[in-house]
Amino acid sequence: MPTLYGVLGSPFVRKAIVALTEKGIEYDHEQVIPFGPNPEYRKIHPLGKIPAYRDGDRVLPDSSVILAYLERAHPEPPLYPSDPYEHARALWYEEFGDDGLAPVTGAKIFFPRVIGPRFMNRPPDEAAIKKTLDEEVPPLFDYLEHEFGDKKFLVANRFTIADIGIATQFVNFELAGCSVDAQRWPKLKAYVERIHSRPSFRAVIEKEFLAFKPA
Repeated sequence: MPTLYGVLGSPFVRKAIVALTEKGIEYDHEQVIPFGPNPEYRKIHPLGKIPAYRDGDRVLPDSSVILAYLERAHPEPPLYPSDPYEHARALWYEEFGDDGLAPVTGAKIFFPRVIGPRFMNRPPDEAAIKKTLDEEVPPLFDYLEHEFGDKKFLVANRFTIADIGIATQFVNFELAGCSVDAQRWPKLKAYVERIHSRPSFRAVIEKEFLAFKPA
């Protein structure tokens, strides 16, 4: 049986879990904490990050690489659009989640408010978090709000990697005690709630809120 390496609370591990669930792939989940991972794990992922994935003698690091592999190895149901332009757009939204949202909603809000206090004895700098919420979050959310139009999904009129890559970041935003302002970003708010209600997302979100539920 394949093995997924990583821990709950990571938006990137969550990406892989959602994709595996959507495709109905059974797997083992081996807990790996990305802070000082052991040397054996670095043989799997030389950067020491999570997730990584082992399928027999095939080993792959990085959530985007893992999902691309799963799509080829288990093509049904498809999570990537077949149209070249829509496929490229889906990859862009995944990238926007990984390198646009995550460094802000994850690294500057979720990490200092949740991970730091609970596991590193570091109290959050709420002034810095507020500055991030006031200055860095709005342009990102404004962009997404504009992108939706009348669409229920970001590309191809169906659930794809684009939705996984974006919606996974909002789980961490919520775990940090934040929510999307429905008056300012009504389409984004409805979108996040809709995607998070899918069984593949809901199952992992329920586990994570038990572990990280805001006080």
